[in-house]
Amino acid sequence: MAAYTAHAAVRHSIFVFLRDSFLTSEKMCRLSAICSGNGYAGWRTCSSSASSCSPESPAADTCAVSGHYGRLVQSGSLRKDAQQRHVLQQLSQLQHTLKNYSNNNQLSKDDKEPHFTAAENKDGGSATKEEPSPPPPPKGVYIYGDVGTGKTMLMDMFYSHVENTRKKRVHFNGFMLDIHKRIHRRKQSLPKRGLGKMFTYDPISPVAMEISEETCLLCFDEFQVTDIADAMILKQLFETLFRIGVVVVATSNRPPDDLYKNGLQRDTFLPFIDVLKEYCHTICLDSGIDYRRLDNAGAGKLYSITGEPGAEAFLDVLFEELALKQKSGPRVLTVLGRDVTLEKTCGSIADCSFDELCGRPMGASDYLEMARLFDTVFIRHVPILTLTLKDQARRFTTLIDNFYDSKVRVVLLAASPLERLFLHTGGDDERDRQMLDDLGLSGEAAERLTLFTDEEEIFAFQRTVSRLTEMQTESYWMKGDRSHSKKAMNT
Repeated sequence: MAAYTAHAAVRHSIFVFLRDSFLTSEKMCRLSAICSGNGYAGWRTCSSSASSCSPESPAADTCAVSGHYGRLVQSGSLRKDAQQRHVLQQLSQLQHTLKNYSNNNQLSKDDKEPHFTAAENKDGGSATKEEPSPPPPPKGVYIYGDVGTGKTMLMDMFYSHVENTRKKRVHFNGFMLDIHKRIHRRKQSLPKRGLGKMFTYDPISPVAMEISEETCLLCFDEFQVTDIADAMILKQLFETLFRIGVVVVATSNRPPDDLYKNGLQRDTFLPFIDVLKEYCHTICLDSGIDYRRLDNAGAGKLYSITGEPGAEAFLDVLFEELALKQKSGPRVLTVLGRDVTLEKTCGSIADCSFDELCGRPMGASDYLEMARLFDTVFIRHVPILTLTLKDQARRFTTLIDNFYDSKVRVVLLAASPLERLFLHTGGDDERDRQMLDDLGLSGEAAERLTLFTDEEEIFAFQRTVSRLTEMQTESYWMKGDRSHSKKAMNT
């Protein structure tokens, strides 16, 4: 078959060439100096003009985030979207409320037993009256909808305008990893049990108290529950967080009632959904448009097909261009007390195979550590992912989730174009049947669990394709350039 032309490559990939077939180091430097700010992927790169609101007026706070959004629409950086505007109105009100908010009163109330103060009664004696309770904390916001509709963008815009130092924004995977670490640390600090001396200890409430002392606003991206251990922890954890005044803003692809749908022992998880809906306004953001798929300037050829002539050589050249003047060689990452070796790295760049990253037991903690150390990761030989490759597919979606959240730049060499990389086939293999037998599940219960796992994979696949599309844009590539921050640290 004849070699691919540039036009053929465009037909076989959703990413296009930008002027040249690859990015030289000089062009990389120019990319980081440009402020394009085009479309959904580029809103953070746009500079904002002065607000038209008076800083002394009560409306000034709410105008900050909604005014910023309005200027982005007016400048053409964002498309006008009535549903996004509606969500932003709710977030703007919360932003104003949080400016002077603290959950210290709620913490004090939780720490103390109800106590009474003396008061004189008509007979000259003393009576007791209960101290007034602090006002209830403001309700949070739970935003759900299809992929690429702007949920994360709006939450990040809201978060950046909240004038409260006790706030934290985190990917949900990272949050749950932190929770498990805190629980483990508290269990390790317990005195050793003597022979015949048994006692129970519940670390979840103390961990929730610990978090509430650090922050009064938690913003979560990609709220999802696919792990039974997380499902069992969430209810008690968030009941305590909400009770002591922590405000939660979260994004998700699922409405609250569909969280952990068809999951194992879901009945024990259902009370958490009621708690979530009690303390958070639930808003649907689903305009039917995936803004990541709209036309955005590409950052060069960052997605190649394995069958293309010269595809491997192209990635080699690009790696050498980016790795210029950086020390190369294998690198050992220490994650939770164990070593993870990456065979080919060069400074802030890692060149890995799919099997190296997803073909062995790795998880969110490993990918978070990679995201901390590397700003660019090459991933070679990504196969077509079916439900038969559940473990590898789950790791790949977790990897992309964490890389996207940390703005890690990704260059891919895959077996097929992105739109055909995930196939919703397979899944009913011998290992699945063996797992169901080991759990003692059959009939309707087994069917529900299989539905849960397959449905969750499909949701994750859709999110990954959407995110990978944005990760090939020029604006995303610029945001992932950490060279300026490194230079600032060294000066």
